[in-house]
Amino acid sequence: MPSILQAGDRILFQGDSITDAGRDRDNPHHLGNGYAMLAASWFQALYPERNVRFTNRGISGDRTRDLVERWREDCLLLRPTWISLLVGINDTWRRYDRNDATSTEAYEEFYRTLLTRTMEELPGAHLILCEPFVLPTPPDRLGWRADLDPKIAVVHKLAQEYDAVLVPFDDIFAQAANRREPSFWAADGVHPTAAGHALMAQSWLKAVQAL
Repeated sequence: MPSILQAGDRILFQGDSITDAGRDRDNPHHLGNGYAMLAASWFQALYPERNVRFTNRGISGDRTRDLVERWREDCLLLRPTWISLLVGINDTWRRYDRNDATSTEAYEEFYRTLLTRTMEELPGAHLILCEPFVLPTPPDRLGWRADLDPKIAVVHKLAQEYDAVLVPFDDIFAQAANRREPSFWAADGVHPTAAGHALMAQSWLKAVQAL
């Protein structure tokens, strides 16, 4: 199946620690050690003749509001043809560990700002929107669903509105947890294990029709 990523495309991975995955900030070409690196490596191995380039600008701890603040430098000025965006779990997490909530309405406002600015300044760019996710390990993560589920619904809404590719990571991990215990995929329910990152990379490549 031919991928929707075409010759010469420039793909930007954006998000928080899950995308960051320990990347070397001093090396602009470093893709980290997670799903972004795995997806890029497999794509380039499968389609070397397309000369598709990948960049990672995920930053650990970021929420949607943080991406808004750095969007020009870390997205628009890079002029990607595709932006893959995974953000939201910290918007939920800060409610529970710092009593610093991001409402669903604020999350949508920040997220929409990112997409609107992108379409205005990079009118030919394409979007890949990824569901934020959480697994029920430790058990208190179950309580996060009340905050996270409405944010996932926002991602679905915006993906449809902006004609974006949707990667349903939350649903994918929920199904995977029926095969192995949740901690196999993400020890703290948020940060994927090696297997979790591999599952994400595989799912991302399927979403762009590369597998």
